Amino acid sequence: MAVPREAILSALSKVTEPDTGRSILDLGMVSDVAVDPQSAKASISLKIRNPNYPQKEKVARAIEQALGEIEGLGDVALTWNVDVASRPVGEDDPVPGVSHVVLVMSGKGGVGKSTVSTNIALALARMGLRVGLLDADIYGPSIPTMLGITGQPLSDGKKITPLARFGVKLMSIGFLLEDAKSAVVWRGPMLHGALLQFLKDVEWGDLDYLLLDLPPGTGDVALTLSQRVRTSGALIVTTPQEVALQDVYKSVSMAKKVDIPVLGVVENESYFTCDACDKRHELFGSGGGQKVADFAEAPLLGQIPLDPQIREWGDAGTPVVQASPGSEVAKTIVAIAEKLVEAVAERHEAPGGVPIDRSGGANRRLPVAR
Repeated sequence: MAVPREAILSALSKVTEPDTGRSILDLGMVSDVAVDPQSAKASISLKIRNPNYPQKEKVARAIEQALGEIEGLGDVALTWNVDVASRPVGEDDPVPGVSHVVLVMSGKGGVGKSTVSTNIALALARMGLRVGLLDADIYGPSIPTMLGITGQPLSDGKKITPLARFGVKLMSIGFLLEDAKSAVVWRGPMLHGALLQFLKDVEWGDLDYLLLDLPPGTGDVALTLSQRVRTSGALIVTTPQEVALQDVYKSVSMAKKVDIPVLGVVENESYFTCDACDKRHELFGSGGGQKVADFAEAPLLGQIPLDPQIREWGDAGTPVVQASPGSEVAKTIVAIAEKLVEAVAERHEAPGGVPIDRSGGANRRLPVAR
């Protein structure tokens, strides 16, 4: 006697997702249910947003237990599929094959945007996602050094093929300089043109995430991106001290003015743990990341410690997430990457989607006192 599909769906409706307490059917986690009429074997496909979904085993056991009560049902095969909801893409979008464009920004120099960008990109790639990293800091490119990669991208006269390292597609002005120590002396229009070329003339292909490592400040680069690309949101990087926060607040304000949603905040160089005393020292103060998160009305995704391994492996060209994935600092960054994936998914599942104003903001004139 064949087991009706409706009986399986009824059983699945009683299985709850541990983090939310809601039915996996109500959450849309079940994408397909099939029953083999000969063997009575059930095949169930499930959708998850995070490749490293921590509740996978609990949900699997709950499903097997619920279906085990159905008389006549054979073996149960579960298939987990990562579902990356895509941002809205217009006809003139320079990267139509990219599901999500995330800006890594701060407004403040020296807080570790490139370190955070690089390690999060590698963490996402190690999760099985297709990832690209664009070094949008034209004047101070550091991605080539951090990823230990040299050489010039190839071009067929129409498109530029990005370089790749550890499964991440890469583009940086640093790849195009004959001398790595030479300065890029460009005015704003040239900067604007180069950035757009790095987006539309590079063969990024189909990616789940393209991370853009932005330069300090709230000038040409950030404004160009807000006007030309439908971003999924911004990841704000800060350090704890007050002198850094004042510039970071400005970056958050700019994002709000041009309707770039802030996905979350990362506090870098948060604390140092002494090897001798095993005591946590907050060298740059504390609470800065939470202050920025409160101002941005976004979650604090994590606090990255001041760890010598980050500097050592970055200088060596193999970021810590790749070089020492089992270290505590690497696990911290991976946890941030997982929370970023969740934040992007939640933002795009919100009613009405993400409103993006590409006009450059309502107030485009300087506030001149009269």
